[in-house]
Amino acid sequence: MATGDDSFLWDQDSILSRDLFSATSAELCYENLNRSCVRSPYSPGPRLILYAVFGFGAVLAVCGNLLVMTSILHFRQLHSPANFLVASLACADFLVGLTVMPFSTVRSVEGCWYFGEIYCKLHTCFDVSFCSSSIFHLCFISVDRYIAVSDPLIYPTRFTASVSNKCITFSWLLSISYGFSLIYTGASEAGLEDLVSALTCVGGCQLAVNQSWVFINFLLFLIPTLVMITVYSKIFLIAKQQAQNIEKMSKQTARASDSYKDRVAKRERKAAKTLGIAVAAFLLSWLPYFIDSFIDAFLGFITPTYVYEILVWIAYYNSAMNPLIYAFFYPWFRKAIKLTVTGKILRENSSTTNLFPE
Repeated sequence: MATGDDSFLWDQDSILSRDLFSATSAELCYENLNRSCVRSPYSPGPRLILYAVFGFGAVLAVCGNLLVMTSILHFRQLHSPANFLVASLACADFLVGLTVMPFSTVRSVEGCWYFGEIYCKLHTCFDVSFCSSSIFHLCFISVDRYIAVSDPLIYPTRFTASVSNKCITFSWLLSISYGFSLIYTGASEAGLEDLVSALTCVGGCQLAVNQSWVFINFLLFLIPTLVMITVYSKIFLIAKQQAQNIEKMSKQTARASDSYKDRVAKRERKAAKTLGIAVAAFLLSWLPYFIDSFIDAFLGFITPTYVYEILVWIAYYNSAMNPLIYAFFYPWFRKAIKLTVTGKILRENSSTTNLFPE
């Protein structure tokens, strides 16, 4: 829900621009333009390393999440309400890697925004919208896993395709509405007009966010986070209880229906564990950024630029982590990747391939 090119809540270009009138010999983003932002370039070595690190994250986010979407949408065996929710989450992360991270890479390394004022606003909207969408998707996924683990036999009748579609629609509509209204209404800049005017320079991409909107932004992260923590705590307790029951039943002869229920419960617990790791990775990536943004807004924005950049890119890298988590824990995803990379996915009837081990 944050972006690397917004001031106060999101961007540090404004911090660089504070030195606009005091720096006479500093490098400028646009040497021949008045009111150009001050540029603080890195030396060639660190510059190359940063481009490699940030660029790798963007490529991984795009390619990895594209593989997740392709696998779920192509192979019929993966067509389920829960997996469609995962594919929609992958779409949000894919869009972060495609529309946000490459441009933030240039801004972070070069210290300037070279993509124009129009895309500056769009870039910020994309960042806020797609990251918000990820939060809402993960929240709904946690609820889905809770239903699946708590009562796996009736789960298919409770979390249907219709329910999944409603969750996906809500996640996208709310996040996009919030992101674009935040940027284009100007409400977030209320009371900061003089400061915005003083900090505006050519080569910057600044969004002033007052304390009220910082608080709203933090709540939109905090509430789903609390839901996820609560739900996964309950999932852990249920999984522990189910494991104890299975251990007891293994010592006696069980009916066929009980055996089937145990197998279903085991499968759902494994899925809950994998997605729980994805949620934990998301929280570890984004929590430091949101805490810093919230506190910083009430302390006069004192976070050093380099600290802010580190927090932003840790958060960005989360968009590339989920495919790695799936690849590590899901054999079906590894098999789908192999089929896709080798081109076998283009063969006739490849969509009916069995991805699950016998």
